[in-house]
Amino acid sequence: MPGHIKKSSGADPDPSPWLEVKYELKMKNKAKPYDPKKSYWVPNKADGGYLEGMLESKDGNKCTVKVGGEMKVFKEEQLAQVNPGNYDCAEDMANLTFLGDACVLWNSVIRYKNELIYTYSGLFCIAINPYKRYPIYTLRTMELYVGKRRNECWPHIFAIAEGAYQGMVLSGSNQSILITGESGAGKTENTKKVISYFATICSSGKRKEGEASLEDKIVQTNPVLEAWGNAKTVRNDNSSRFGKFIRIHFNSAGKLSGADMVVYLLEKSRLTYQQPLERCYHAFYNIMSDQVPDIKSKCLLSDEILDYWFVSQGKLTVPSIDDKEDMQFADEAFDILGFSQTEKYDMFICTATLMHMGNMTKDFVPVGKEEQAEVKDDTNAQKVAQLCGIDCEWMITYFCKPKLKVGTEWVQKGSTCTQASASVSGIARGIYEKSFRLVVEKCNETLCDPTMKKVTYIGVLDIAGFEIFDYNGFEQICINYVNEKLQQFFNQHMFTLEQEEYVREGLDWANVDFGMDLQKCIDMFEKPMAFLAIFEEESLFPKATDKTFAEKLMTNLLGKWSQFAKPSPRPDPDAHFAVIHYAATVSYNLTGWLEKNKDPLNDTIVEMIKNGSNALMVASFADHPGQPLEAPKEQVKSKKGGKTVSSYFKGQLDDLMTTLYKTEPHFIRCVVPNTHKQPGGVESDLVMHQYQCNGVLAGIAICRAGFPNKMLYPEFKGRYNILGAALVAKAKNDKAAAGAVLELIKLPAEKFRLGHTKVFFRAGILGVMEETREERIGSVLAWLQSGARGKAARMQFKKLQDQKLALYACQRAIRNYFTSKTWLWMQIWLAIKPHLKCTQFGKFKKEYEDKIALAEANIDGALEARSKVQSVYDGLAGQKNDLGLALKSGGSAVQDIIDKTCRIEGQAADVQGELSGVVNRIKGEKTQKVALEGQIAKINSTVAQLEGEVQTQEGVLASAEQDRADKDDQIRTLKDEIAQQGDMITKLGKEKRSVGDGRQKTEEDIQAAEDKCNHLSKVKGKLEQALDEAEDALEREKKVKGDVEKTKRKIEGDLKLTQEAVADLERVKAELSGNVARKEKEGSALGAKIDDEATLASKYSKQAKELLARLEELDEELVVERGNRAKAEKSRTMLKKDIEDIASRLEEAGSSTATQVELNKKREAELGRIKAELEELNIGQEGTLAALRMKHNNTMGDLGEQIDTLNSNKVKSEKDKAGLELDLRDARLDLEDAVKGKAELDKTGKLLQGSIVDSNTRLDEMARALNEAESTKKRLQVENQDLNRQIEELEAAIANMNKGKISVTTQLEDTKALADAEAKDRAALLTKFKMMSTDLENLREKLENEAMRKSDALKALSKAQAEIQLWKSRYETEGMGRIEELEGARNKLQAKIVENEELVDVLQTKVANAEKSKGRMGSDLDDISMEYERVHAAALITEKRAKNFDKVLGEWLSKAADVAAEVGASQDEGRNYSSELFRLRAAQEEAIEQLDIVKRENKNLADEIKDLLDQLGEGGRSIHDLDKQRRRLEQEKEELQAALEEAEATLEMEENKVLRAQLELAQVRQEIDRRVAEKEDEFNNTRKNHARAMDSFGASIETEQRAKGEALRVKKQLEGEINELEIGLDHANKANSEGLKSVKRYQGQLRETIQLFEDEARARAQIAEQVGISERKAAALSGEVEESRALLDGAGRAQRQLQGDIADSRGAVNNMQTINGRDMTGKRQLESSIHTMQAEVDGMLVAAKNAEEKSKKAMVDAARLADELRAEQDHTTTMASAKNSLGNQLGELEGRLADAETAAMKGGKAAMAKLEMKIRELEAELASTQTLTGEAAKAFQRAERKAKELAFAQGEDKKNQDRMSDLAGKLQMKIKTYKQQIEEAEEIAALNLAKFRKAQQELEETEERAKLAMVL
Repeated sequence: MPGHIKKSSGADPDPSPWLEVKYELKMKNKAKPYDPKKSYWVPNKADGGYLEGMLESKDGNKCTVKVGGEMKVFKEEQLAQVNPGNYDCAEDMANLTFLGDACVLWNSVIRYKNELIYTYSGLFCIAINPYKRYPIYTLRTMELYVGKRRNECWPHIFAIAEGAYQGMVLSGSNQSILITGESGAGKTENTKKVISYFATICSSGKRKEGEASLEDKIVQTNPVLEAWGNAKTVRNDNSSRFGKFIRIHFNSAGKLSGADMVVYLLEKSRLTYQQPLERCYHAFYNIMSDQVPDIKSKCLLSDEILDYWFVSQGKLTVPSIDDKEDMQFADEAFDILGFSQTEKYDMFICTATLMHMGNMTKDFVPVGKEEQAEVKDDTNAQKVAQLCGIDCEWMITYFCKPKLKVGTEWVQKGSTCTQASASVSGIARGIYEKSFRLVVEKCNETLCDPTMKKVTYIGVLDIAGFEIFDYNGFEQICINYVNEKLQQFFNQHMFTLEQEEYVREGLDWANVDFGMDLQKCIDMFEKPMAFLAIFEEESLFPKATDKTFAEKLMTNLLGKWSQFAKPSPRPDPDAHFAVIHYAATVSYNLTGWLEKNKDPLNDTIVEMIKNGSNALMVASFADHPGQPLEAPKEQVKSKKGGKTVSSYFKGQLDDLMTTLYKTEPHFIRCVVPNTHKQPGGVESDLVMHQYQCNGVLAGIAICRAGFPNKMLYPEFKGRYNILGAALVAKAKNDKAAAGAVLELIKLPAEKFRLGHTKVFFRAGILGVMEETREERIGSVLAWLQSGARGKAARMQFKKLQDQKLALYACQRAIRNYFTSKTWLWMQIWLAIKPHLKCTQFGKFKKEYEDKIALAEANIDGALEARSKVQSVYDGLAGQKNDLGLALKSGGSAVQDIIDKTCRIEGQAADVQGELSGVVNRIKGEKTQKVALEGQIAKINSTVAQLEGEVQTQEGVLASAEQDRADKDDQIRTLKDEIAQQGDMITKLGKEKRSVGDGRQKTEEDIQAAEDKCNHLSKVKGKLEQALDEAEDALEREKKVKGDVEKTKRKIEGDLKLTQEAVADLERVKAELSGNVARKEKEGSALGAKIDDEATLASKYSKQAKELLARLEELDEELVVERGNRAKAEKSRTMLKKDIEDIASRLEEAGSSTATQVELNKKREAELGRIKAELEELNIGQEGTLAALRMKHNNTMGDLGEQIDTLNSNKVKSEKDKAGLELDLRDARLDLEDAVKGKAELDKTGKLLQGSIVDSNTRLDEMARALNEAESTKKRLQVENQDLNRQIEELEAAIANMNKGKISVTTQLEDTKALADAEAKDRAALLTKFKMMSTDLENLREKLENEAMRKSDALKALSKAQAEIQLWKSRYETEGMGRIEELEGARNKLQAKIVENEELVDVLQTKVANAEKSKGRMGSDLDDISMEYERVHAAALITEKRAKNFDKVLGEWLSKAADVAAEVGASQDEGRNYSSELFRLRAAQEEAIEQLDIVKRENKNLADEIKDLLDQLGEGGRSIHDLDKQRRRLEQEKEELQAALEEAEATLEMEENKVLRAQLELAQVRQEIDRRVAEKEDEFNNTRKNHARAMDSFGASIETEQRAKGEALRVKKQLEGEINELEIGLDHANKANSEGLKSVKRYQGQLRETIQLFEDEARARAQIAEQVGISERKAAALSGEVEESRALLDGAGRAQRQLQGDIADSRGAVNNMQTINGRDMTGKRQLESSIHTMQAEVDGMLVAAKNAEEKSKKAMVDAARLADELRAEQDHTTTMASAKNSLGNQLGELEGRLADAETAAMKGGKAAMAKLEMKIRELEAELASTQTLTGEAAKAFQRAERKAKELAFAQGEDKKNQDRMSDLAGKLQMKIKTYKQQIEEAEEIAALNLAKFRKAQQELEETEERAKLAMVL
């Protein structure tokens, strides 16, 4: 393509050298000599630029300036100050401190010469053509600007594109980029770069298989458009000869979704004429380049371009363009854009056809006297006909003799060669333009992907800038008119933003409308009877010429419009007028404008082409009417049909400006630096001329009017703090600091303003600030330099002074040394001094310092070691103290043992006598003892278990009593709340009744309004009846023509009656309008009240829901507490019974035998002693045992000696006794080990059983609570559904009432509108009737006048006949002699008669033509009236729909606000629920921790018990050894007797216990089975509840679907009502058309009456009267047109208001989407927390399963224990026989056991009390743990219930969001429909305006004909 450059290989080069101001350049600019008071710019007449000079002197208004070494004098206003050097190469010229023209030019020139082609100027981006390629458009460059703001990167067109893209993404509004400039400035190249930027960074990445991507298609439109729309001009080799507006569409994600384009003002004249240095469009030369091999053969082309005249008038080749390569690009682009081969070749063939048509224009030759054009050589014509697919012969015929329709007949009009050539050229231009537009439309179809959603777009406008040439024609005035509109758009946008910033910063500023400066010029173009209106009128007038056009412009515009002036003769002496534009005054030459504007086409040839075989040409002229043989009956006129070039262009411009005003604009101005295309060359006058035309200087002027230089307070403070540092330090804030600094330097208040965040300066004030700052810096530097020099001098002086003092000291030391050198005392001192310690102070000091450092380094380690040793010492000291205490306690025990030993020695003699008897019983007693000890262990374990159960139940009972008290308090509180809610419900009921009364009143008002509507309908019937009567009267008037005056008086009487009726109607209408207004106010008040009531109802319903939820929670807790209380009561009774049983058993066991009492006493005494001395025994066990062994050995030695002294007979018994004692000891040890193991197993089993029971209990409670919660939840859901249903019914009733109200209001408005329309119709009919009556009277007067004239003519004829007879008689008598004279007179008379007859024929022809033109005018007027009525009705309907839409929009806005409020409430509830959930989690974790603590304590207690049992066993063994060694045979005998008695007493008890244990075990098994079954049932119920919940969810979903279907049904119903209304409107329009047809019928009858008069005078009078009537009709039509314009303006305002409302609704929808997004996030968080809690529940279930497994294991252990119990029973039976043998021996021991019984009872009670106390403590802890666990479970249930409620609310919110999105889509569709209707109304108005102008033209033609007839 033109300007294409191939990509080089390798990485992209660094673009910064061509974008960034280099540091060296900045330093160079700063080093430039500059005097702020003397440096000035002066004008340079040589090149139109400026030179820098130094002001030397000033004399009044004259200034002497030194420029280049020369002194020159200039006026003061010609001078402009120079900016400081640091402002050179500024990236934004709006930031320059001096904003003169010279400063702007200099900044642009210096940047351009340093290869910086892009510069900002406020909102502008100025691009200067570099005339060479810079690597600043690569992908690497694009990446520099992606995501950056404009001030974050260097000036570039990519920065503008990125700013537009970010504005679109962030604000969601459409953007536009306006690229303007002269030809050759680089507009097209910059446009391509912008498009490629968007295509690169916004690529959607979507493409179909084998199809080009959307980005490639967008980029590939350039080769096609450039080939057929670009050409070489004098200034530019690749100049776009058309304007285009490209819209690039994006989806919601900011990715490309399509594009389209609109083209403006294609230069068609270039096709038929080019200047010598120019060339035609590139496409012709591309086709001739042989790139496509078969194209020439298909297009019938030769190989020489010079063979074709149209394209060979100028240059044929261009050095910078490769036609062959461009053809390749265009051909590939066609394929990428989706053109088929047929479509592509049709375009090539169509283009080649125009080349052949150019040759055909030279084939016409004149024939005959009239120079009729004919074609002798039809070679070119044959080619044209073949390519067009038409007949050659007929084509030549119709080019030479085109057909015209005269009346109802077709005639052929001859053409000269010039006319025929012009006809061919016109057809060629038309084909080229229409085919070009068709290609653009095809490209648009390709670029618009219907599957991709288009949300926003960025439009790129590439159009020519303001143009001023030596010869300015039609194209220049069109372009300059466009630039006037664009400059006004820029001014309004730019300073609107500037002034908005002033207001935002709080400046005292009066807004200025800079856009109004250009409004006068725009009004001069657009107003009625202004330039464009006159141009259109002259273009439609057939006999108009350039001269008449110029005269009309001067007559109507000169002096009336200030922007219209006489031409200046200097550039163009032949110019006709001048226009004062914003840029300059331009003189225009209007030669040939009318023909260019009309652009006539040969309709006959167009009709042939439309019927030809070339599909592209047929499609090109599809909207052209052509020249059909029969006019279509019901053909809808196209938008473009019958329009002139200017009107079509103005319509496009209006659409463009409408589009631009709806976008956020960005501006790019392209500049041509020189006319020689020299890189780096600058022509100052050319650049300044373009700056003036492009509006750059105007933008600078606007900046200078305000405060162009701005600076943030921190930046100002940092830069200018030096001017007043003290004031800045004292200031309260930055604003006060800035004000203090500016006040300090005495800057006038008019030169600056202080905003909220910035300081604003007038133009040039920053230079003053910089100058002041530099002066201050200079003074500070001078002060600093003086201080530095002083400091340096003082330092040098101090150095010299120190040197002097040092010299003094050295001299003194040397003198003293030489003096003391010979002094003996000094020699002694020098010898002693080294050995003195005082002289070694430094050495000692260093040693100590080293030691201190070492100590400090090691002190931390020493302290740490000390702390460790101290801790060890403390531990050892504590152990020592403990050992001391143990030894003390052990000493008393040893003393007791010694005392007992003494007593035993006293009794030894007694025991020896009984020894022989005891030996025989030892074996039996041992076995009995083992059995008894086993039974004692079992009894002890049973007692411990019962005591634990008692303590547990007492703790449960206490907790239950406390819970009951708490629940009673809660119940009382809830009762109070229920009473309050009851009061609130009664209040709500009263308010509901009041709302019902208001509703009934509203319905009564509606009924009254309906009655009034019925009354209006009756009045309408009366009016229709009166109208029928008037029509009957009109018919009677036609039938009775003779009684005209009588009928006239009758009609006048009817008219008066009708006027009175109309007055009555108007009065009734006023009353009705007042009533309607009053009712509307009442309705609005009622609506507001209803809304308030609905709000209160929703609020109270929410409160009621919350209270119900609270009640349900309390009911659940109450039920749980009641169950717990019942369980506690039951367990309490059971425990009482058990305690009584245990007491009775204990009493029985205590009173059964003395042996059991003695054993219990011993066991309790040992247990008490062990508990008291547990730690002492653990610490001092080894010492005590050693002392005991030593004493034992001593005692045994004494006992051995005593025993040796006994008789020898007892030696054998002693040996036997020792053996038996050994056996007894072993048996005891084994028994104790077995008892201990069994006790441990029993303890473990009981603990497991207790934990299982507790777990089962908790699981039961949780399951029960879960079931209750589920049931409560279902009940609440049912109640909630009922309440929601009631609320929905109320809302539906309110909505129905509102709908009824709206429908009634709408019907009332429709009725009023119909009444107004009928009144207007009646008034129009009456007016027409008056006009017709007047016309009839005039016609009758004309008839009478014509009759009189006819009688006069007859009289003249008779007189002439008499004269003829007289002359004949005289001829017969006298004329024979004068025959020759009479013959001559006769010939003259005949000639006069012939002339008079010819004159009469001419007049008759003119009269006929006038009548025909009158008929056409009448039909046109009828059409205009019909169109007006249709437009008026459409406007009324549009207004009505707009009102309805406003109401609907208001309702939805209120609903959106309610939804937003509900969403906010749901968010608050969600936050509360999340906080509650977190609290519950914390409580659960605390409970788990406490449970772990309790478990650890239980474990510790179990370990302690185990240790106690072990110690007990060890203590027992030691005591047993002592007893054995001390030979306490008597005590052993007593023990055996006690064991035997105990065995006898407890045998039956054990049997009973075994039976009871078996029963209890069976009950436990049954209970476990029952609980397992209950758990399974509960799990099944839970599953069923979940299934029911899922069913309920499915039902709710089905309900929502039904509601959605109901909404769709309502939508269809509304659409049906709309269709019915449209049908009614059609009926009304048909009735209106029938009335118009009747009017036409009356007019036809009038025309038939008029046609009866055929005389010349009557026709002349008729024409005169018709002129008057036409003038009046024209005046009426102009008034109607003005009314239609006013209606259109109102519709436009309504449209803009709707657009604003739509934007607000879109913002509300976006806010709702944001809120819903946050809700979805909260929902996900809650779901995650719910999943976490479910996981915890699963963990608890797993724990329960583990507990069940443990329980099963415990059951197995219980079975094993039962087996052991049976074995023990068997062993007991074996022991029963031994019991009988020992019964006699036990009698002796009863007396001794009595004392032991009493002691055992006392010790046993104390031990039982201690154990019961500890059991109570454990039970209390267990109760608190269970309470916490229960609370945690309840909190978990509440949290789960709230989570479900949140999930349900979230679903409702999602549904509401979906409904809102659907509603937004519907609203957008309605808006689109309204836009289409408005566009149709605008088109109809434009058609009416064209018809009016056409009628006006025909009226003027009629006037001219009438004048000509009167002259003749």
